[in-house]
Amino acid sequence: MNNIELSEKLDKIERLLLGSKKVLTFDEACDYTGISRSFLYKLTAAGKIPHSKPNGKLIYFDIDRLNKWLLRNDRKSICETNDQAVEYVLRKG
Repeated sequence: MNNIELSEKLDKIERLLLGSKKVLTFDEACDYTGISRSFLYKLTAAGKIPHSKPNGKLIYFDIDRLNKWLLRNDRKSICETNDQAVEYVLRKG
């Protein structure tokens, strides 16, 4: 295994371990979400992503709130939509 493959595997392990933390630092949140530092700064400055600044400087993220934010605007599959339509029609009979 060459150094590049080993480095990639270590990076992947680090990302997986981030999921077990409850609070993420700014850099950890970038790694966890795949969002660039500059875009994450823009999101926090605009108040578009839930975050905390306990001392007014460093930015932290609650992983549960971050996951909820990442999964907002859920899009249903065609199959799920069809199932809901059938269910609705059967209920309204």
